[in-house]
Amino acid sequence: MDGGASYNPRTVEEVFRDFKGRRAGMIKALTADVEEFYQQCDPEKENLCLYGFPSEQWEVNLPAEEVPPELPEPALGINFARDGMQEKDWLSLVAVHSDAWLLSVAFYFGSRFGFDKADRKRLFNMINDFPTVFEVVTGTAKKQVKEKPSISIHSSNKTKLNSKRGSEPQGKFSKIMQAKDEDGEGLDEEDEEEHGETLCGACGENYASDEFWICCDICEKWFHGKCVKITPARAEHIKQYKCPSCSNKRARP
Repeated sequence: MDGGASYNPRTVEEVFRDFKGRRAGMIKALTADVEEFYQQCDPEKENLCLYGFPSEQWEVNLPAEEVPPELPEPALGINFARDGMQEKDWLSLVAVHSDAWLLSVAFYFGSRFGFDKADRKRLFNMINDFPTVFEVVTGTAKKQVKEKPSISIHSSNKTKLNSKRGSEPQGKFSKIMQAKDEDGEGLDEEDEEEHGETLCGACGENYASDEFWICCDICEKWFHGKCVKITPARAEHIKQYKCPSCSNKRARP
């Protein structure tokens, strides 16, 4: 576990990069890697914590043995509640505690390296521009942005997969967003404005005009293709796309 002992960000920008990396790792655990995360949180094991690392990786592990630890510790015993509540509620609970831990780590660095009032405010404002882990995991972040159109943007072969959405069953066509065609055609200003505030359900980052996106037909969250390992070519053959979280859902006690 890296824990931060050999990595000490000292400026607002460095602390913010550290925060973003750890946040991305925890979001990955609770969305794209949710099945693996669920399995690792065995209630039969000891107190377990979910750690996010600056490298955008995550780990379920026992807390650090030293007291006090090098960094604030995440919530203990997240595994004990796993089978005692519905999966979505359990994931939401872990997400809330993850948000609290991310803030505590960021402001631990701020305090340790003497950030003044202006630096602390700037750090918080930078952090606050991102949706919380809880908002990403529960889909609340999507509800806070304006309604997105149901039609898709041009895919690589310049067909509109959603052009028939009005007359066909809604689930038949995967919703795909790709900003630029192979011949260089891009989004017009209206489309750019519409999608500019869309957030990826896996990493929580904003829509970018040069990236391929796909929307889950079940939960209707948008994802970077790279985050869910879907290429434009593969998306062409998907009649109903299910994101990793929806694909892995199964009945829980």
